Amino acid sequence: MTAPASSPPPCAGLRIGDTAPDFEARSTIGPARLSAYRGRWLILFSHPADFTPVCTTEFVALAREAAAFAQRDCALMALSVDSLFSHFAWLRMIRDRFGVEVRFPILEDPTLVIGRAFGMVGAQDNDSATVRTTFFIDPAGVIRAMTCYPASLGRSVPEMLRILDGLQAIDAKGALAPANWQPGEPMLAAPSHDLDDVYAATDIAGWFLRENEDGA
Repeated sequence: MTAPASSPPPCAGLRIGDTAPDFEARSTIGPARLSAYRGRWLILFSHPADFTPVCTTEFVALAREAAAFAQRDCALMALSVDSLFSHFAWLRMIRDRFGVEVRFPILEDPTLVIGRAFGMVGAQDNDSATVRTTFFIDPAGVIRAMTCYPASLGRSVPEMLRILDGLQAIDAKGALAPANWQPGEPMLAAPSHDLDDVYAATDIAGWFLRENEDGA
């Protein structure tokens, strides 16, 4: 495994709008490099360990919805401190027990170098027992959204897809996605920065809270 290129200091953390640090690591589908995914969306997510109950249910759910992410031109990539061979054994168990094959790459990060570069674990942490972080990375390599769950609570795959759909719709339409937005529903227009628009609006909130004129 090679250290992330131009990575921030350990435990510096990353924010929305930052460029995701590049790295190369062994994975279940061979050597994987983050920058190789430029030009398409990528969801990078971490899990505490193989052979854990919540993580197993997540991987089964994600594998079953892999086609839905692919239809959105979005790749999946998982990260764990466990070794490559532990990943292999775990994926074999998932296939034999649940009848689904996990084909997206699972990286090994035994030294926590990637986890620290992404701010998922602290500089003094010895394991990633509490880590379940998800990064939504756009085709330019920019982090557009992040979620973080405790080890005791599994991710919602429908919400992951909704976030992805929302980000893609925002880019396509230059609009905003309101609360509980779902694909096909109306989006919001960006608020005006012109005082004349504020005074001219027929609705007291119309200058900042209105549907996007281009529709959903």
